[in-house]
Amino acid sequence: MMTLFALNDPANTDAQSWLRNTVVIIDPCLNPDGRERYLNWFNSVVGKNYNPVNIAREHREPWPGGRSNHYNFDLNRDWAWQTQVESQQRMMQYNQWLPQVHVDFHEQGVNQPYYFAPAAQPYQEVITKWQRDFQETIGKNHAKYFDRNNWLYFTKEIFDLLYPSYGDTYPLYNGSIGMTYEQGGGPAGGLGANTDEGDTLTLYDRALHHFTTGMSTIETASLHAGELVKQYRKFFNDAVNGVVGEYKSYVIKNVPGDAERIAALMKLLNNNGIQYGSGSGSARGYNYQTKKEEAFTIANGDLIVNTSQPRAAMVKVLFEPETKLVDSATYDITAWAMPYVYGLTAYASRQSITVSTGKVLPDFVNNVPQNVYGYVIRWQGVASAKTVAQLLQAGVKLRFTETPFTANGQSFGAGAVIIIKKGNERFGNSIWKTVSDICNENEVKLNEVNTGLVEKGYDFGSSYVHPMNAPRVALLTGEGVSANAAGELWNFFDNELKYRVTLINASDVSRINWSDIDVLIMPDGRYKFLSDKDVAEQFHQWIENGGRVVALESAVSQLAKQDWSVIKSKNDADSNDAKKDKDDYSALLQFDCRERDMLSNSTPGAIFKVNIDNTHPLMFGYPKYYYTLKMDNSVYEFIREGGWNAGVLKKENQLAGYVGYKLNPKLKDGLLFGVQELGNGTVSYLTDDVMFRNFWENGKLMFCNAVFMVGQ
Repeated sequence: MMTLFALNDPANTDAQSWLRNTVVIIDPCLNPDGRERYLNWFNSVVGKNYNPVNIAREHREPWPGGRSNHYNFDLNRDWAWQTQVESQQRMMQYNQWLPQVHVDFHEQGVNQPYYFAPAAQPYQEVITKWQRDFQETIGKNHAKYFDRNNWLYFTKEIFDLLYPSYGDTYPLYNGSIGMTYEQGGGPAGGLGANTDEGDTLTLYDRALHHFTTGMSTIETASLHAGELVKQYRKFFNDAVNGVVGEYKSYVIKNVPGDAERIAALMKLLNNNGIQYGSGSGSARGYNYQTKKEEAFTIANGDLIVNTSQPRAAMVKVLFEPETKLVDSATYDITAWAMPYVYGLTAYASRQSITVSTGKVLPDFVNNVPQNVYGYVIRWQGVASAKTVAQLLQAGVKLRFTETPFTANGQSFGAGAVIIIKKGNERFGNSIWKTVSDICNENEVKLNEVNTGLVEKGYDFGSSYVHPMNAPRVALLTGEGVSANAAGELWNFFDNELKYRVTLINASDVSRINWSDIDVLIMPDGRYKFLSDKDVAEQFHQWIENGGRVVALESAVSQLAKQDWSVIKSKNDADSNDAKKDKDDYSALLQFDCRERDMLSNSTPGAIFKVNIDNTHPLMFGYPKYYYTLKMDNSVYEFIREGGWNAGVLKKENQLAGYVGYKLNPKLKDGLLFGVQELGNGTVSYLTDDVMFRNFWENGKLMFCNAVFMVGQ
């Protein structure tokens, strides 16, 4: 508001001179839900006069905090993926404006001085020398004002320019000078908070610092307006002339069964203004699966993204097989190549492949209901899962097959969903209209069958064909649970599956009427109820009686410590062995290398190929492999009895991203995804975040399998 006033003040001659050649656009509220949540809470707990003592309740914002939006998403991680409505609307506007300079104003911890450009390494290599140099130029101008006021600040630390979905990197990859500015304060700041140095940081201080860098940015842009426009034009001229990146074309093979995944990728490309098409011929390129240069053919319908286009930098960042790191100390994940995210067969080629306007996927033709024996839906992606979830929500009785079969001359894989009139009598003659309407809404094809007698496989009445009941699903949330992790799942049920889920505070587990729940989802978090002997035993008995658990990330490690669990962490064994070695000098670390030493045992986010058993319901709809985003050192011993090793790491399966040299040898020969059979119930162990920020598209089907298929 201070900046807006200054720019409109006729007496501010500096501002008026800058505005002669500079247009300033302000988005005053990037996260309206989070802001309202914080303000409502703060105003309800602050007194007549604010209290700067840090332990005061006005500095202790409750779960989930104001940083995230309604569905607990961090919107500063969503610029490229656009999974949230706020991001979708903002990016529509941003891509119309395409500014030459973009600043994302943030806050950090109360005790941290102000941060501004230049950013920390690593810089994504696609960032131009001009963009790097201008970060230095703008930082020097900020420093001039901060020095004049004796304010502390820092640069070139912590906040790098790599991950493509920030409010600084996304603009950079679209030609802008993108920057993050960080002011100490955040939710602990309130109206005023004491710092470790004995000062009181006030809301006015925070606003004044941001105001200063904001005005300094406008001043610097105005002074360099001509060069900014010139370099901006050069950025896009270089892009369309094909000089960006070593790979000139990316080819996604249109493999049978991948239509839903390809359609989802095309939506992402459209949202980011990336051009694509189809083509034919032959080429050589890097095979994302084998990590080798190979010859391949291009068939009609294969998706081709050529880098000779305005968004060439964005194409390179989203598709390059391996992101180059000059520094492994990154602020976020280090791998996100789209073929891995969507689970697609793809090649990166140094050849510039001609792109035609031919269709990648045919236009969807609406299903027209017929009076037939039944229909089959192939289980091939998220659209299939959404359709099935909505059919179950509507009360339609379904069945699914455990094994592949052939009927009416058509082949169907394991997990195919069968709909027949039996069990759906209450719909009368409207059953097929109800089914076709839901399938048409999700653009999913219904495949007609005229008999329950199959040509290959098991008939529809076989014990290998299971009833699929609509599960009553509960999701644990609240204090102790990762807000982002819970939000990913809540958002998925609400906005994609459109299936009812009951959110239960983890602190209320002792009050659960277990007979009202079929599936309990435990996101990443710390669950105190597992340490309560009586409540933990009730939970155990519910599973024995037929309850189904879906545990993700750290929830898996906690369940592994229960005496009834069949999984055991490999890392526990490794650490115990290390303690036995009396000649181990690994504890003798050098202080100034402490961050590097820590990185050697970690991964901020790398991609691994997981070998899977796609005959198990947890992996229906997948090939023999799955690409996982690994962000920790969790890997478990193989299940010897009482369960199934549905997804395992073998040797040399890292595909992309950074993994510390001490951790890398440990991430092999272990379980990542498994299912324990416990009495009449099941526990699905998903050790990695298969729903990561709702953009890891290929993991969503596995999660749906865990909810709707496993244990039915």
